[in-house]
Amino acid sequence: MTVLPTVDATDVVDAKKTFRRVKRHFSPALATAGKFTGQGAVEVAAEGSRVILSDGRSLLDFGSYAVALLGHGNPRITDAVRHQLDRMPASTRSVQTSVAPLAAERLAEYIGGGLDRVYFGCGGADAVEVSVKLARMATGRTTVVAVDGAFHGKSLGALALTDNPRFRNGLEPLLQGVVRVSPDDPEAVAKVVREHDIAAVVFEPVQAENGVRILDEEILARWCRDAHDHGAFVVSDEIQVGLRRCGPRSVALAAGLDVDGVLLGKPLGGGAMPVSAAVCNDRLFAPLLADPMVHTATFSGHPLSTAVIPVALDLIEQHAHDGERIADAMAQGLAELREQFPDAVVETRGRGLLWGVDYRSPEMAGDVLTGLAQRGMVVSPCLSRPTTIRLLPPIVATDADVKEAMTMLTDATAGADSGNGTPPEGT
Repeated sequence: MTVLPTVDATDVVDAKKTFRRVKRHFSPALATAGKFTGQGAVEVAAEGSRVILSDGRSLLDFGSYAVALLGHGNPRITDAVRHQLDRMPASTRSVQTSVAPLAAERLAEYIGGGLDRVYFGCGGADAVEVSVKLARMATGRTTVVAVDGAFHGKSLGALALTDNPRFRNGLEPLLQGVVRVSPDDPEAVAKVVREHDIAAVVFEPVQAENGVRILDEEILARWCRDAHDHGAFVVSDEIQVGLRRCGPRSVALAAGLDVDGVLLGKPLGGGAMPVSAAVCNDRLFAPLLADPMVHTATFSGHPLSTAVIPVALDLIEQHAHDGERIADAMAQGLAELREQFPDAVVETRGRGLLWGVDYRSPEMAGDVLTGLAQRGMVVSPCLSRPTTIRLLPPIVATDADVKEAMTMLTDATAGADSGNGTPPEGT
């Protein structure tokens, strides 16, 4: 019989042991990346906008790939998790629980737009997969229109819609029938339907991974009309940009776009639980209305995850005005950064609590990331645009947090612009 090693409680703060385990059981590259960002330490706790490291330092978290919209460890979120954990953390899947239906009701009311049907997944790719599957089943067609620069996940179905060849190489052919169009072409969908019977058009109203590119709403409105005239569906992937990350609850619905589904995730679980959702109208959801077994997953509607959703939505709304305040401060601070470093910063762009800073080269962007890590700030690089770093402040960030973030970004940019990303002695 194999005897498993015991785990000492002190191991959780032993960075060297942690990195050895990451190297052995995950990937040496992940260990290296973690050492770089944490400067040799690992995460052990978090609260609000701060992440506490094993060496006692704290990092300002303006990253977390859009998950920590409500910050870390919000007491109402953790209370909801504990309450459900004490009552019933999992489901038999044979008897219905009250938790997921309540979450679905609250989410449908919150999003609006006549999108009353909900499928819960564990991650963003789950929501993408089910939306494409439903569109293909409902129409009997196989072609899906995606957008140049898109990122929809890395599972094989979602990856077919994702544009970055870095993630596709060695895996093709993927899901067949995906046609990619330029985000700048109003007639793109009309052109595709002349040659293909399409099932759906799937777009991100703001392409976060592609350097925070905001798609033109008039072009998207034209695509919606052309898709619907052809009998196809329209899905807005807002997994990273919805739920007030970019201002409104739904970017597409706030713009008046006629969409059949909105995909949500990341902050939906309050920064504590993994959960995603495809929120759809009856037409798109029709295959699941006819047969709820055509797409199932063991942890779909997981009680411990869905119990957090109503609380998370309430908290997001409570902080909506804070989000506007932070967005204004970020816009002003980044405009000043662009003015101060015209040779280093090519462009700043964003919306709400999602901003991209474009540097003149990938090397300079890398130097800025290094400088920010050294100074104590976490941001998110852009997987599809290595010249851009992404800033994702939480909606609970204070004025002091934003000021500190801008100071560190300014100092890191100055260091990179001078060819020396290392902070001065004593900082």
